Amino acid sequence: MVQSRPFANLVAHLVLWLGIGIVAFPVYLTLVASTHEASAIANGNMPLWFGDNFIANYYKTLFVGSSRSTRTLVSTMMLNSLVMALTIAIGKIAISIISAYAVVYFRFPFRMVFFWLIFITLMLPVEVRIFPTYKIVADLGLLDSYAGLTIPLIASATATLLFRQFFLTIPDELVEASKIDGAGPLRFFWDTVVPLSRTNMAALFVILFIYGWNQYLWPLLITTSGDMQTIVIGIKKMITVTDALTEWDVVMTTTVLAMLPPVAVVILMQHWFVKGLVDTEK
Repeated sequence: MVQSRPFANLVAHLVLWLGIGIVAFPVYLTLVASTHEASAIANGNMPLWFGDNFIANYYKTLFVGSSRSTRTLVSTMMLNSLVMALTIAIGKIAISIISAYAVVYFRFPFRMVFFWLIFITLMLPVEVRIFPTYKIVADLGLLDSYAGLTIPLIASATATLLFRQFFLTIPDELVEASKIDGAGPLRFFWDTVVPLSRTNMAALFVILFIYGWNQYLWPLLITTSGDMQTIVIGIKKMITVTDALTEWDVVMTTTVLAMLPPVAVVILMQHWFVKGLVDTEK
């Protein structure tokens, strides 16, 4: 028998709403600030309701740009971030699922040694790999290019580990049935393994897309041209200006625009994301 506890339920809901408010209020302030003039934000007396400069601010940010901090259009920076995030997410999933498939279903010398070598890379912080990776990218002439932004980041030990653990749960009967049907390794991979991995791939895509979109250190190192700047670097340069007043209307509008793609990916793939994390029925 389930006992009804109205007071406990009320407290739980109040705590949840308080948590939502703490998280959502800064986002609300950013959205409100993107509709006001820069002077209203800079003087510390910004209203808590939307202003009249919504269309003007967003048009200026997307198609005119900021003359004081960065001359690169926000639309160009968002395109660079989108290309980087998509390439990293798709590349990591493709390489990880293939490497995990090889480790689980192929028998070759030192198979587990190679797997543990991949796994050990999780223990290496990014700072340890920055200099040698930059040296290789520079020697290959990949600075200020999409290849330089994405290729060094598409290898993922975490995704390989997750796919390997999932592949180990696939019944051996499926492998035997595929062999009886005359399916080779590639056909078994495309017809059986990939369809079963769709939810895992969707969950990883959301995580890896946000990971690629929020990259700051690596793009900062290898991009010197304004046309290759990402949106995260653009926001930082807009704020840290010298001998000039920060255009807070442009900064806030750019911040709102930078939040839209990750939020859209999470909303559109929410069902697959949750299912990929919690679904254990194979």
